[in-house]
Amino acid sequence: MIILTKAVFCLMLGFILSIFMGSIIVPFLHNRKIDQRLSIYLEEKHKSKSHTPTMGGLIFILPTLIIFFILVLINKIDFKLNTLIIILTFISYGLIGFIDDYLIIKRNNNNGLREGTKFLLQIICSIIFFYLFLKCDNEPLIWIHTLHIKLNIGWLYGLFILLVLTSSSNAVNITDGLDGLAGGLSLIVFITFGIITYNTTWLDGYDSIALFCFILSGSILGFLVYNVNPAKIFMGDTGSLALGATIGGIAILTRHELLLVLIGIVFVVETMSCIIQRIYYKITHKRLFLMTPIHHSFEKKGYKERDIVKYFWIVGLIASMIGIMFGVIL
Repeated sequence: MIILTKAVFCLMLGFILSIFMGSIIVPFLHNRKIDQRLSIYLEEKHKSKSHTPTMGGLIFILPTLIIFFILVLINKIDFKLNTLIIILTFISYGLIGFIDDYLIIKRNNNNGLREGTKFLLQIICSIIFFYLFLKCDNEPLIWIHTLHIKLNIGWLYGLFILLVLTSSSNAVNITDGLDGLAGGLSLIVFITFGIITYNTTWLDGYDSIALFCFILSGSILGFLVYNVNPAKIFMGDTGSLALGATIGGIAILTRHELLLVLIGIVFVVETMSCIIQRIYYKITHKRLFLMTPIHHSFEKKGYKERDIVKYFWIVGLIASMIGIMFGVIL
């Protein structure tokens, strides 16, 4: 009951502060014309969104950090080195996304950070993650809990960390194409990992990481007040990269990297649709899907944006409930 009370309290704090933060950030960005730059392929369908502010990730990033560190300062949360790993991942990928958004706005096109530069920054973040990971006496194991399989892969685990962080951050970024889609799915995933993390009692700092998940969940919920259709603001790369990498980071620390594929199944499908489309086009010079990511294919078929988001949320929720069963019970 104490754990449930703490979780609800953190959710409430995150929600209230993000609502307040959004009431300041949304008009601030709108007045300074910090607008989303739409792809030329979406201009006709999403023309009404062309002047919607971006960088909305600040609405949930700032409240989460403020609340978390206040709770640390008043000794309500024990700050461990494993917790530092998650905080640094959250901040560093948020900064990468912020720089990318800033360059896109400054140049008035969709050319932000070069892919090589962005990947280099992600490599640096992964190296820091791996270094701190080993400093916490964490073993470089691929751990399949349900089958009780542990595979020590040594330094190769560093490459595995890079793969997980890069894949998860890009997956959320790719999914962020409809109002409330990536935000709602991320909310479901963080609540799920908050529950799973509370069960990983062997992990030093598990309780602080779980509370971080619930604070962030509340902040995302507050952000959705401004982001659901019709969106008053988009999270931008600032928010999507921060959310995706943090999801990956928590999956690594709790040793549920493989379970992440199930819990984040919608993110996986969205990403795979882009990869399959590109490969199929190179081989046949034809498109397998009407448009990717796959949520745009549903738009092309005539589905309403709100319906697509609603159905994708439902799929994500069902997958997460199954994930909790494997992550906590089995």
